[in-house]
Amino acid sequence: MPDMQRIIIVGSGGAGKSTLARQLGECLEIPVTHLDTVFWQPNWQPITREELIAAQQHIMTHPRWIIDGNYSATLDIRLQAADTVIFLDMPRWLCLWRIGWRRLQYHGRSRPDMRAGCNEQLSWEFVRFVWDYPQSRRPAILARLATAHHLRRIILRSPAEVARFLTELGAPRPADGADKMRYNA
Repeated sequence: MPDMQRIIIVGSGGAGKSTLARQLGECLEIPVTHLDTVFWQPNWQPITREELIAAQQHIMTHPRWIIDGNYSATLDIRLQAADTVIFLDMPRWLCLWRIGWRRLQYHGRSRPDMRAGCNEQLSWEFVRFVWDYPQSRRPAILARLATAHHLRRIILRSPAEVARFLTELGAPRPADGADKMRYNA
């Protein structure tokens, strides 16, 4: 696998973006930024688009970084600066199951990839976003990736593919026993 220094990870809610970012960060020894921790202030108060742009531009002044999160209004900024994009194109049912499980797992507290004071919640609006993602967001992301010719584009479609990808990078093998992977470079 060619050298990856500036990586963005995108995909539906519940696709595993933050988990993969942490695993890649440990494996490649690259600092990780979860955009949710940048965008959301305590009590789920959002920052402005301008503040989000400035924060991302600051992160991207460093030579090595991993940024996970969608925030499509600022995706082009990350695409221009990255050398690698990983799209977690997971099945809808898996993403829905994961957001439900995450809500139970972190009930009453913030999860590790979220700012303190943003206790885990699950709204019907977010469930609808995840449900609609394959039709509403996926085509636009694939179209953007198709025109980003300078990028190494990796599309992972299952937890097994993610595990295999990490194994090929030299990360410790996850316990779920992955055995197949497809990625586009």
